[in-house]
This record gives sequence, C-alpha cells and structure tokens, in this order.
Amino acid sequence: MRIRPAVLVLAASVSLVGCTASDPAPRVTADDVADRWAQASQGAIDYQLGGAYDPAPGTTIVARDASDPPAEGAFSICYLNGFQTQPADGEWWLEEHPDLVLRDAAGEPAIDPGWPDEMALDTSTPEQREQIAAIVTPWIAGCASDGYDAVEFDNLDSWTRFDGLTMEGNMALAALLVDAAHDEGLWAAQKNALDAGEAGPGAGFDLVVTEECGQYEECAAYAELYGDRHVDIEYVESTSEDDFAAMCEAGDVPPLTVLRDRPLSVEGDDGHVRVPCS
Repeated sequence: MRIRPAVLVLAASVSLVGCTASDPAPRVTADDVADRWAQASQGAIDYQLGGAYDPAPGTTIVARDASDPPAEGAFSICYLNGFQTQPADGEWWLEEHPDLVLRDAAGEPAIDPGWPDEMALDTSTPEQREQIAAIVTPWIAGCASDGYDAVEFDNLDSWTRFDGLTMEGNMALAALLVDAAHDEGLWAAQKNALDAGEAGPGAGFDLVVTEECGQYEECAAYAELYGDRHVDIEYVESTSEDDFAAMCEAGDVPPLTVLRDRPLSVEGDDGHVRVPCS
C-alpha cells in the first residue's frame, strides 16, 4: 500500500483465477461478468473511495468503498481491507478477535507506519488465515448482494511493512478470499504488491488495481501478468496534469488510468481532481 484514503467499513454491520502473460484468462465461469468487463474496459475509470458521487459521462468502471452502493450501470469494484483493520473497527478486532491482530516485539498491536489508525492482521498460520477469511467472507457476500462485479482486497502487501508476516502467508490468505469472491460470482482484484510477481495471478486474481504504477515505472510489469485487466490510479500530488497526459499518450500507463487527488474527494469539494486517460 502506497496511498489509500482512510475509508470506513463497519465490521459489525458489513454483513486469484490463473492467468499468464500471453493469455490472461480468468478461472471465473460467470460469462456475464466477463462480458460486462469487456464492454466496460472500452471506457474510463473513476476511483471513488473517498465517497460516492455520480460518475462523469463515459465512465464505465467505478471503484467504491463497500459501505457505498455500486455505481449504476458501471462495472463496479468493491473495496475491502482484507489484511489490516479499518479505522472504525479496530476496537472490535481487539475485543472480539485479539489473536488475529499481529503483535510487535513488545506484544502490542502492530500499527501501520503510514496509517496509525490501522493494525495488521496476523496471516502467519493456516488457522489464523482461516479465521480471518471467515470474517471477511460475509463482507464479500455483501458486495455481491449489493450488485458489485468485483472486489479488491487492500493491503495485500502488508508483509513488506511488518515483521512476522511473509508473502507466502499473505498470498495464502488471498487465495481463500479470492475463492470466496468467486463463490459469490465476483471477480477479485490484486491490489498493488508487484513483489508478489507470478504469485499474484497464481493466487487466482482476475485483474489488478494499482496506485501510481506510472510514477514508479511498474505498469509494464503488471501488464505482463494481467494484460489489459489492469486499472491504475495516479495522484496529482505526485504527477502534474501535463505529465499525466504525456504518460497516457506514450502508453506508460494502462488505458484504464485516472488522475485523482490523494484524498479522493467527492466531486464539488475543494481540491477534487479526476482526469481519465481515455
């Protein structure tokens, strides 16, 4: 995770498909989802985790937090925090599932250095992973019942920030979450975590959602794994609109890329930026 707004998912209330570089094909058999993606991928993306608003004309793919409804008529991606706690539900995790929260050397909850109101979940054992998946699975079902097409699980790369976590443990949990998504007829998106390499598609993900792959010159590497099943968000605080336009023209980012303001503010708010590549 490089950049992500502090969105809220209430844990008490919110009720990867192999592909290759040459032929990225999902394991999901729901033809209607694949058809919707094929049509939507010809349009533009908006990333609305900071709050839902009416998509601009031509916007065919919209990502929103699970606490918001999907965008009507768009291929909709549901955001869930699969590997860390959300700001609003930290106490719930500590009270109800303290053994699933990763601990530091002093025995205290391990806090994300970039997001001090989030704690890492402990993916180190099969038992831990099964219990976390059992909690997240009803949230996935909620995304499906709300009408979403896909789900993205944030903080897949938490192993890069916390001692005691490994890529293997996180990817094993990812495989459980992806299976749960597929059981609900949803596609599942890898979120960042280029370090996972071939393990990402191997865990069953259908597509990838990245942040600033253009800024970090990583887009081509993701394309080798997922082909055109790739949406990217660049941030105006790191990339000017002129530089963004040049990235799009040069093909340095995927066609389904959008330039947003870092807080992902709602349209009409001060500082709101939303410029799609296409």
